[in-house]
Amino acid sequence: MYTSENFKSKKALKDAVKAGKRVEIFAPGLGTPKTNGVEFLEGPHFPAAHSWYARVEMLDGGVVKVS
Repeated sequence: MYTSENFKSKKALKDAVKAGKRVEIFAPGLGTPKTNGVEFLEGPHFPAAHSWYARVEMLDGGVVKVS
């Protein structure tokens, strides 16, 4: 799964969530991600090589915590 914005690093994703920016996720060709609960992400987006992975907590369709 990917984030709506193509973050180049996990730190950039964490910083955006910490700043209160709404970050949504999507799963191209794999169905619909959870709107509440735990999901796992990777980035940056294909075709770039994935260089970061994250466990995130979702609330009402937005990422609220990154670990």
